[in-house]
Amino acid sequence: MKEKCTAIVLAAGSGKRMGTRIQKQYLDICGYPVLYYALKCFQDSPLIDEIILVAGERDIEYCRSDIVGKYHFTKIKKIVAGGKERYDSVYVGLKNCQDCDYVFIHDGARPFVREEILQQALQTVQACGACVAAVPSKDTVKIVNEEGLIVDTPDRSKVWIVQTPQVFEYALIRRAYDKLMNGPHAQVTDDAMAVELMENHPVKVTKGSYYNIKITTPEDMMLAKAYVQARSLS
Repeated sequence: MKEKCTAIVLAAGSGKRMGTRIQKQYLDICGYPVLYYALKCFQDSPLIDEIILVAGERDIEYCRSDIVGKYHFTKIKKIVAGGKERYDSVYVGLKNCQDCDYVFIHDGARPFVREEILQQALQTVQACGACVAAVPSKDTVKIVNEEGLIVDTPDRSKVWIVQTPQVFEYALIRRAYDKLMNGPHAQVTDDAMAVELMENHPVKVTKGSYYNIKITTPEDMMLAKAYVQARSLS
């Protein structure tokens, strides 16, 4: 019997660093909104059974008509309102999952997730229960203090840049978030950190892609458009 996989796609962020009136996930890349590309990957993947889209409360009707309806994303079963912080939105998504075995948590501002990443992640999570897409750092990383002075230089061979999707056994990530949201409120910056802190469960890195960028600044939009144009030409 096939194990059920649910994708939670997060699109509730405000995108302040982009400096635009329109949230970054709805900006145009070569005729389609940023969010479209990630949703299409999950829609087309035979691994994914359903999608839960977590949007800003004011954007739900727009998503229903101009994203889900317009592009016929039939796997999107629910569009729910997110919270103030990313972890609030993830928790809303988790509470709206039904009878799933594995959950893929993905930022809607990462348009270039690919099927190969999903396949690799599923194989890894089936073996160890928790994994994140990531790539080795190309750059030397410095740890600095409050005064901007370098205090440490980690071994670059051990430094990975974490992306999404982050994929978990549903029961594991739900327990972690139940503890996080209902206990002393630790500050977590991604879902892996919630599992590490709340469940003391190891999280494995799985192969991501250097193309799997997150749209955060105007420079990222330039790169994204160039990538789409190059892919269409090839």
